[in-house]
Amino acid sequence: MAESNVKKLATTLIDAVTDKDPLVQEQLCNSLCYLGESKAEETLNACDEYLRQHEKLAYPYRVIILKAMEMIVKNNIDELDRSTAKIVIILASNEMTKSKELILDWQQAASSVLVAVGKRFINKVMEEVLTKFQPGILPHYFVMQTFANLSITNVFGMVPFLNSILSTMLPMLNLARQDQMKSIFCFALQHFSDSILEYLANLDQAPDPTVRKDTFSTEIFSAYDVLFNHWLQSREAKLRLAVVEALGPMSHLLPNEKLEEQLPKLIPGIIALYRKHAETFYVSKSLGQILEASVNMGSRTLEVQVDMLLAALHPQICAPVDSLNPLVIKNHNEVLRCFTILACSFPDRLLAFLLPKLENNNERIRVGTLHIMRQVINSASAQMEIKKPFILSAMKFPLLDTNNKVKRAVVQAISAMAHHGYLEQPGGEMMIEYILRQCALPLEPVPKKQFPETEDFLASDSVRTISINTLYLISTTVDRMNDVLWPYLLEFLIPVQFTNALTPLCKSLMHLAMKRQEEGENSFLIQYDSNVNLPSPFALTTRLLIVSSHPYLGEGRGAASLRLLNVLHLNIHPLLGQRWKKTIPPLVNYLEEHNEETLSQKEWEEKLLMFLRDTLIVVSDNTWICQLSLEMCKQLNCYNGTPLEKNFLYKCIGTTLGATSNKEIVKKHLQELLETARYQEEVEREGLSCAFGICAINHLDDTLIKLEDFVKSDIFRKSVGIFNIFKDRSDTEVDKVKSTLILCYGQVAMHAPQELVLARIESHILRNVFQYFNTKVLGIKVETKDETLKLCLIRSICMISQAICKSVPSSPFVFSQKAELVAQMMEFIRAEPMDFLKTAIRKRAMIACTYLSTLEPPLEDLDKAELVHSCLHSVLALPSDAGITSSCQQILYFDTMTALMDLLTSLLLRNLTPRGLQNMFEHLTPWIKSPKGHERERALGLSAYLLRYFLEHLNVIAIVPFHNLGLLVGIFSPRCADSLPSLRHDALDCVYSLLYIQLFYEGFAQDYQDEVAEKLLSLKDSLSDPNVTVLFHTCYSIAQVPEIVGLIHGKLCEVKDEHVAKAIQQSVYLLASQHRAAVVASLLASPLPFDSHTCSLWRALATEPTLTSQVLELLLDKMNKDVPFTENKSFLLSSTYDRVATVIPLAATCALYEIMSAPESGAAVLGLYPELFVTLLLRVSCTVGVQLPRNLQAKERKGASSRLAPRNLEPCSCAVETLQAMLFRGGSGEVITYVGLDGGWELMKTSEGHEEGVTLLARAMAKHSGPKLPLIVKTLIPVLSSVYEIQRITTTAYFAELLSSNVVNDLILLESLLENTMGRQKDVCTHVRRLVLRGLANIATGSPDKVRKHGSQLLTAMINGLDDKDDPHNLMALEAMLGLSRLLDLVEEWDVRSILLHITIRIRPFFDNERDEFRSSSINLFGHLNKFCHGNCEDVFFEQIINGLVSLLLHLQDLKPPVVSACKFALRMCGPNMGCEELTALFEKQLHDGRGLHFGEFMNDTSKYLMQNFPDTLGRLINTNLFYFKSCWEDIRAAAPMFIGFLVLHADKVACEQVDLKQLISALQLLLKDPAPTVRIKAAETLGCLVKFA
Repeated sequence: MAESNVKKLATTLIDAVTDKDPLVQEQLCNSLCYLGESKAEETLNACDEYLRQHEKLAYPYRVIILKAMEMIVKNNIDELDRSTAKIVIILASNEMTKSKELILDWQQAASSVLVAVGKRFINKVMEEVLTKFQPGILPHYFVMQTFANLSITNVFGMVPFLNSILSTMLPMLNLARQDQMKSIFCFALQHFSDSILEYLANLDQAPDPTVRKDTFSTEIFSAYDVLFNHWLQSREAKLRLAVVEALGPMSHLLPNEKLEEQLPKLIPGIIALYRKHAETFYVSKSLGQILEASVNMGSRTLEVQVDMLLAALHPQICAPVDSLNPLVIKNHNEVLRCFTILACSFPDRLLAFLLPKLENNNERIRVGTLHIMRQVINSASAQMEIKKPFILSAMKFPLLDTNNKVKRAVVQAISAMAHHGYLEQPGGEMMIEYILRQCALPLEPVPKKQFPETEDFLASDSVRTISINTLYLISTTVDRMNDVLWPYLLEFLIPVQFTNALTPLCKSLMHLAMKRQEEGENSFLIQYDSNVNLPSPFALTTRLLIVSSHPYLGEGRGAASLRLLNVLHLNIHPLLGQRWKKTIPPLVNYLEEHNEETLSQKEWEEKLLMFLRDTLIVVSDNTWICQLSLEMCKQLNCYNGTPLEKNFLYKCIGTTLGATSNKEIVKKHLQELLETARYQEEVEREGLSCAFGICAINHLDDTLIKLEDFVKSDIFRKSVGIFNIFKDRSDTEVDKVKSTLILCYGQVAMHAPQELVLARIESHILRNVFQYFNTKVLGIKVETKDETLKLCLIRSICMISQAICKSVPSSPFVFSQKAELVAQMMEFIRAEPMDFLKTAIRKRAMIACTYLSTLEPPLEDLDKAELVHSCLHSVLALPSDAGITSSCQQILYFDTMTALMDLLTSLLLRNLTPRGLQNMFEHLTPWIKSPKGHERERALGLSAYLLRYFLEHLNVIAIVPFHNLGLLVGIFSPRCADSLPSLRHDALDCVYSLLYIQLFYEGFAQDYQDEVAEKLLSLKDSLSDPNVTVLFHTCYSIAQVPEIVGLIHGKLCEVKDEHVAKAIQQSVYLLASQHRAAVVASLLASPLPFDSHTCSLWRALATEPTLTSQVLELLLDKMNKDVPFTENKSFLLSSTYDRVATVIPLAATCALYEIMSAPESGAAVLGLYPELFVTLLLRVSCTVGVQLPRNLQAKERKGASSRLAPRNLEPCSCAVETLQAMLFRGGSGEVITYVGLDGGWELMKTSEGHEEGVTLLARAMAKHSGPKLPLIVKTLIPVLSSVYEIQRITTTAYFAELLSSNVVNDLILLESLLENTMGRQKDVCTHVRRLVLRGLANIATGSPDKVRKHGSQLLTAMINGLDDKDDPHNLMALEAMLGLSRLLDLVEEWDVRSILLHITIRIRPFFDNERDEFRSSSINLFGHLNKFCHGNCEDVFFEQIINGLVSLLLHLQDLKPPVVSACKFALRMCGPNMGCEELTALFEKQLHDGRGLHFGEFMNDTSKYLMQNFPDTLGRLINTNLFYFKSCWEDIRAAAPMFIGFLVLHADKVACEQVDLKQLISALQLLLKDPAPTVRIKAAETLGCLVKFA
């Protein structure tokens, strides 16, 4: 392409920069840059020419062009020729200085162009700009800024010019009067100084290595004199800051003697600005540079000013730091840099200033000082080396501080100390301990109403977090700390105050230990002789094991403790290494698989105890085990604050004592446990008893002896004197001790070896248990009132019973004290209050009785009866609410009921016979018959449960009669009519179970289902609302029927008694049985709406099925023979007619509703189901949009306002309600629900939704009432020829939907429906013809196997629909397209091929239809047609694909998801037929529903493959896209130029010859004026892509 075309493209883009949208402007700029990437010089020349020719172009638009030029120059600077560079330089220079007024955006853009060119053509730029920089004349603001920026971007090129620039500039400083000009001079001096310093720092690379600092010193000092002595005093804050920024780098270039001379004035002058400026970053930065320059030259004057500097800088650090303000953070860092400079030169003076401030009372001062200390420790390590002891000593004071901010700063300072060897000094251990104390802080969340940033609040959790991180950091990354921390950190594992720090502590120790292991065994083994404060192996084992019992506390200390224990194995015992490698990892994995909610505490503790037992077996060293048990006992008091962990420690002690063979040690420790236990705490009582129980596994006799000895000891007796017995406190304490001892005996029995325990149950265990429980005063037994003592006794008896049960299989045992124990439990149960549930004693006692009931000998019948009676009375007689006031009591109630059920089933199981069952119900019968509802409810619930249990566990050996059936059924039958519905259900369940028990006794199999019994379950619903049988009959003599009906109605209005009213209603039934037509006519003549009495008379006609059927037939006849509506003018001069309902059909509809609302009408409705359904469906269709007669409208309004109308009279609503009543009474309730779920009933009432409502009804009928369809269809077929268009529409819609169900095949209805539906293809009504097409298409769903048979007929019908001329809105075409999409896969391929091209051409215009359903259906059909285009059709259809391809791709941006989905499907189908594997793969991968599509990337790939495989289509594709430039959819107008851009991008030069570039550019120019910014953006982007033609 000729150069003029590049210019034309550039000019087109530049012309559009006046666009108001910023995003469009940005894209125009980017497109210009893209154009410049390929043709930089031509583009730059075009920009230059445009700006010169359009002098009046507003500066905001000139800025856009200049920015584009800057980017083009930057990106192509190496290829730019001198002539173009000169043109750009002259243009930018003129643009920059054209206006003497300051216009920042414009002049900045021009300056940036000069800076970009100056990176390579510095001499050319300087030659031009220096012409604007004349001596004695103040330069343009941006001339100075350009110099400044050039000095930074091209240091080596610019520094040689600086001497002359400075010489010319210095006299100008005094000429500057405006602050703005002074500021730019400062800015220039700052950058000149930075540039010179960089040049001097890189002299080895510089073009002139002879340049020295003194080359510029004189000029810089002269400038310094003006800036410091004159401009710094300005009132303008911005100017002062500009001066300060310049003075910093300038100080490095001052002559040494001048800097030394100026320091006494310079430093105070800079420091003084702290008071004048809130924003102090620039002051601090400059001060740091000045200090650096002073130190570099070895200034002596600086030492005099140190105190002043420290005093000024320290408050800057102590000030609050706003983390959201970057400049505040930068200032903080610059001030710290100043302290670093001072620390390197004056360490003593600095520490003398800082260390006393650590004792200051002001929190901010302490925090700030600590920050400085951390900085100094990190950055001046060499100078601070000999100061370490002083610093450590001074840190003692902050360690005592309780302020969280100070704590945090201390931790950060300690972290710095760790890295620089401070903690290796004496006193370093104190710092480590401090870190650990902070790690052990409790977790305290930040209060909701406080905000740390604004209220100076810092949560201790923050301190804890940073301390944990610090501990882990210094233990894992600071190698020099290894010897300091190991094994010192082990000392902190045991003390309780460090419990919260255990997780990080264990992690750090584990890392240290693993490092030691890598160094060798000698390095890893702990030398206890030289580390006397270290915990012993036994203390470590105990501590780590116990804290693991609740593993998720403290951020997961269980896993951390176990891992550490595993690593320490060599220091615990030499034999444990291999074993622990196998046992500890599974424990850790178990914790990782669970969480706090899912972990079973009981299972986890059992795993740990198993681990402990396994460890003791591996060690097998009695001395070691004894020492471990001693250590465990020592640690008991450490866990007084954590009772659950102490409980587990008791279990560990029991396990350890059980493993030792030293009986004296066992006795000694058991004695200590009994003497030191805190008996008042429940958890401790549990733990102590568990310890004794576990110990008894191997030391049964020693354990029993020690328990007996303790009772005899003085420690126990001193609380049990006769005088102390009357003191409440001593009473309570002694009872708690007794409770514990009783529990101990229970646990001993539970855990003791089975072969030993039976012999000791009665002689040693129970004897002592009773002795502790029964207190005697002066020989008289005193009944205890202590709840704990009772509960412990009950639990102990449960455990003893379980122990006996486990031991009995190996040796028979007769429990002689069983009856006595049961009696004791019954006493407890009877003693419980009957007005509410207070304690768990009742429940626990019944559980104990359940366990006892399983033991030998069996209870005597009287004892058993007494037990059942007492337990039933204790629970069933509770008040209805059982005194429940909380969820805990609710749970207790359910648990108590469960305990009662378990006891009764346990007793029943021992006598699982009819006699046993009868005995049980002898006790329950009084409760079943109780006058109190809640007692009956509980008793029947229990009865149902017991009978189910009996039925499930019944094992009939011989066929015997179940004599009790009648008696038991007699108990439950009356309850089937109980006043409480829930009781009726339970009673029915009981009868149901009894019937099956009888059947099983008669020899029927367990899985046998009896028809009679199963029918009982269907009665449950009717039991909830039982009907009353009418017994009164009234006879009337038959005379004049209307008068009699009127008389009956009148009497009915007067009667108040319900029984009399029912008798009167019965008289209408008797009258109708002889004169039904007259009665029906009389009732139909009643005023509408029917009042409640008329309604009751209609319902009375539903009593007897035969009469009901006859009445229904009469009403149907009335509805079918009379016209449904009349057409009247709404007012005299109106040109439209309103449809008004006729009265008789309306009254008949209301009458049908009333009759069918009576349950007795069910049989009659079933008999007339088809007729009723069809009549009412047609009634609904004929009343859509029909109004009430005017006289009834007034009544309707009056009734609605007074709420007297029994139901809605609106004709269509009335018809729908009647149809629903008919379906319900006809057993099609599921149909009502199904239609209602999708709002079908409401749709059916409206003109717009009627078809859809009928469709839903047909679908529901096919699904739930299929057998009724044949007669309905037969009845409906004649309606297809109805004179009422709406009836034809309704019937066709109904048939169309039926054809979508396979039920029509099963019922042999398909051919009939198909024939009659196709017969309506020529119907005058478009809606009917459309529904015919829908029905024919539905065959694809309902009877797909029949489509091939009728394929040619179906396709012909669809083609006729496509070509229907009498269809202005194309609704027929839409239905035909939808139908073809469904049918194509099922018809003969040959049938389709013959019409393939016709369909394709016919549907193509719909791709861009304004209605989305047309677009989606036509595109979807196009996709289906692709399946048939192979063979002879391939070439022809390929042309159709190319013709439609642009539409399909662009409509991927359609606003409607169904259209996008259709396009994706069609493109996937087109892919294989295009013969391009890449496109096929791309479409398959990217175009799936539900997958997001990056449209730009997709179109880029598509365009690439199209141009690679079909380059000759470029012109056609571009021309088609041009058509969419006028699309009504914004997204598609935007997509079209983008598509063109990608096509051009990937097309080769030969293909590009097809493109009419002039036409394309013209079209894009028009598109640049589109109202939508997104479209203009894409047009601009595409114009940039056209550089391909250049």
